[in-house]
Amino acid sequence: MRRGVTSQYFLPVAVVVFCLSAIHANAAQDKTINIAIQVDGDEVTVDVNCFVGATPQEAWSVMTDYGHATRFISNLERSTVLSRTNETVLVSQKGTMGWGPFSVTLESVTEIRLTPFEKMQSRMISGNMKKYNAVTRLIPEGTGTRIVYHVVSVPDVWIPPVIGRVLVEHETRERFRQLLDEILRRKALSGTR
Repeated sequence: MRRGVTSQYFLPVAVVVFCLSAIHANAAQDKTINIAIQVDGDEVTVDVNCFVGATPQEAWSVMTDYGHATRFISNLERSTVLSRTNETVLVSQKGTMGWGPFSVTLESVTEIRLTPFEKMQSRMISGNMKKYNAVTRLIPEGTGTRIVYHVVSVPDVWIPPVIGRVLVEHETRERFRQLLDEILRRKALSGTR
């Protein structure tokens, strides 16, 4: 009886450990996107610092293209602009975060205050998180732009301490990798150097 219970749990745990090892190995290879995660009780703080060889205007064009974000962010199912003024955009999004049994669906309506080519301040109005506030800054640097992102959130679901931290880092890194790839892809299509 004890042997059956042990083998029953060994395979799922082994699969999780293998997948987390693969995620960690991929993160170690990608040094261009620096991510720091802090968990304090229910509150999760994520800081991202990365560089892209494009102007702030080129980066801004992609990062504020909320109506087409599902074309270049793979885990985003829906992204709809509900309203837009010169200074503010109201965006409804639905996507997933996680892997396999650790996946959760995230839905939100977010108000984003825009300071063109410099800053985006996001605040969740409604959704299945208790809190979500983010600031993204675009800083001209040499031949490109440094992107500095800071978010403080309180998920509405329990995130397992070790696995959760690794999954949040993986999801954040993937999202930024896809964002940077799209910025460079559009820059190449425009023919600018």
